[in-house]
Amino acid sequence: MAKLNSYLNFDGKAEEAFNFYKSVFGGEFVGEIYRMGNAPGTENLSEEEKNRVMHIALPVGNDLLMASDIVPSFGQSLTLGNSNYVSIFPESREEADRLFKGLSEGGNIEMPIEDQFWGDYFGSFQDKYGIYWMVNYNEEYVK
Repeated sequence: MAKLNSYLNFDGKAEEAFNFYKSVFGGEFVGEIYRMGNAPGTENLSEEEKNRVMHIALPVGNDLLMASDIVPSFGQSLTLGNSNYVSIFPESREEADRLFKGLSEGGNIEMPIEDQFWGDYFGSFQDKYGIYWMVNYNEEYVK
């Protein structure tokens, strides 16, 4: 079966956000932080745009969380919205609490993490970078 990984876009905040995510999840980035200025055809970008992230990846469990920055001079724009969430399935209730607390710091909690009527320990929020997250623990998922 093919594997799915989350890919996020930022407006000049990819590196900052991923350093924050790294502080919560731990681990090291996969490969280097690729910059827009290293790509062919980017000679005319401003220094700020050359320094933007073309690709960054952080392992989270057996998956990768990946991202890049948009390049406004290429006509790209970022619209933050709630149509996508990164859903995390931790291995314990304690890990769920740690991830929820860490990632939601400075953000907006939509649903506090607590036992839900459907049987899961669940919470959701938008982090301080505008990314929407769900933390979902159920003992049955980790068996």
